[in-house]
Amino acid sequence: MLADSDTRWKWGALTARRIAPGARIDGLLLRGRATPTPRQLAEVGVEVDSLRETTGAAFVRQAADRSAYDVVVLACVGGAVQAMLHGMAHAARTAGGEATEGAEGADVMEGAAGEPGAVARPVTLTGYVGVVYEKLADGLLLRHGADVVLANSRYDAERFRAVYEGAGADASCVTEGALPFLGGAPYEGPDAERPFTVVFAAQPSVPAGREDRAYLLRRAADHARAHPGREVLVKLRSRPGEHTTHIEEQPYQRLADRLPGGLPPNCRLVYGHMGDVLDRTDLLVTVSSTAALESLHRGIPTAVLTDLGVREALGNHHFLGSGCLASWDELDAGRLPSADAAWTARQGVLPGGPYERAFDGARERVARLAVHDRLPAIAPYYTPTTAPRYLPGVLSRYGFAADGAVLPGAAKAAAAGASSGVRAAVRGAVRDAARGAYRHGVQRVAPVIRRMGEL
Repeated sequence: MLADSDTRWKWGALTARRIAPGARIDGLLLRGRATPTPRQLAEVGVEVDSLRETTGAAFVRQAADRSAYDVVVLACVGGAVQAMLHGMAHAARTAGGEATEGAEGADVMEGAAGEPGAVARPVTLTGYVGVVYEKLADGLLLRHGADVVLANSRYDAERFRAVYEGAGADASCVTEGALPFLGGAPYEGPDAERPFTVVFAAQPSVPAGREDRAYLLRRAADHARAHPGREVLVKLRSRPGEHTTHIEEQPYQRLADRLPGGLPPNCRLVYGHMGDVLDRTDLLVTVSSTAALESLHRGIPTAVLTDLGVREALGNHHFLGSGCLASWDELDAGRLPSADAAWTARQGVLPGGPYERAFDGARERVARLAVHDRLPAIAPYYTPTTAPRYLPGVLSRYGFAADGAVLPGAAKAAAAGASSGVRAAVRGAVRDAARGAYRHGVQRVAPVIRRMGEL
C-alpha cells in the first residue's frame, strides 16, 4: 500500500484490510511534502506488517513485479496515482521484453486476464479518502488505468461512471464500496455522567482565509460561553509544522493564541483518533469534513455550517438534501440537526450489516483478478496521444518520462536510497530539514508576503 499523506494512509491501510482480511500489508510512504510524521501515523492507529519511505522510481521497480505483491493499493493524490500506473506499465512492458518504440506503449498489449498478451503484474486499486466535491473529472481521469477505482458510495459510483463514459474511457473499473473507517458504537443520546459535548471538526484548508477561520474558532468559543454546562472540543488534524493531505496556512493553534479573551475553560483544542473523539460526542459541527460521515454513521447529530455560505469552494454543497445544514446561531439556540435517511444511504452511510456488506463487490472483483498470474496491460486514459501537453508534466513531477520510463535523475536517487548507515541517516536529516523549511514558508512566510502585496 502506497500513501502520500496521513489521511490517505488511513484510507489505504483500512481499505487493504477490508479488501483482503488477514493479508500481509507492506506500508510504503511516498516521499514528499506531506509525508506523515510518526505521531500522525500513530494517531491513525492502523497497524501494518512493514513500513518504510520510498520514491516513485523505487516503488515502481518493486511493485511492477507480481512476485512481490498480489495487490497494490495506491492511496495517493491523482497525479501520483497516474505516475505510478504509467511507471508500472512501462516496467511490465520492459520486463516482458515487449517495450515498443513511440509513446503508445500503455495501449500496446491487450487481452483478458490470463490470456495471451497479458503481463505479469499485481492488481491495482485506488480511490478517494473522503467526500469528492471538487476536481471530479480531473481527479478521476488521473486515477484511470487502475483495475479497481473504488467509490465510497452509490452516489459516487454513478458520478464516476458518468465521467469515464463521457470521456470515452472504460468505466468497468468503478466499483461501489464505502469509506473503510466508518464504525464505532451507535450514539444512544447524552450521557448523564459527562457534559454534553460539542465537537468542531476543523479542516486544514476549508476555509482557507485567516478571517474566516478566526470567525469559526470564535463562534465555537462563544458557543461554549453561552452554554457553560457543555464541553466544546476543537478537533485538529495536525500540530503546527505537520502537513496533512492539504496545506494549512493558518493553524487554529495560532489563531487560538490570538483570540480576544482566549478560549473559555469549557472549550479546548484536542488531537487524537477521530473515532475516540466521536465516542464522547453529542453534536458534531464542521464545514465539510469527512468526519461528518463518520458521525452520521453512528447516528450522532451532525451540523454542516452555513455561516460562510453554501459554496462549492467550501464543499458544504455536497450536503444539500442531508438535513444537516445549520448555522452557529441555530446551534446556539439549541438546534440538533436530524439527517435524512435516504440521503445518508446514497452516501454509503449504512450502520450495521449493510455497511459490512458494502465491500463485498470490491473483494470479489479483486479476488477474481488476483487468481491470475498475468493481467491485461495497464492502460490509462491519459497517454502521450490523448494528453500530449498535460501528461508529461504530471509524470515528470514524480520522476517519470512521458512513456512511463524512470527519468535518469530519479533512477539515480532511487538507487542511492537503497543504501544504509550514515549516508541514509544524513539524507533523512536533510529531508526532515527541507520539509520543515517548506512548512515554515507555507505557514509563516507566504501569508506575510501576500499581506504585503495587498497593501
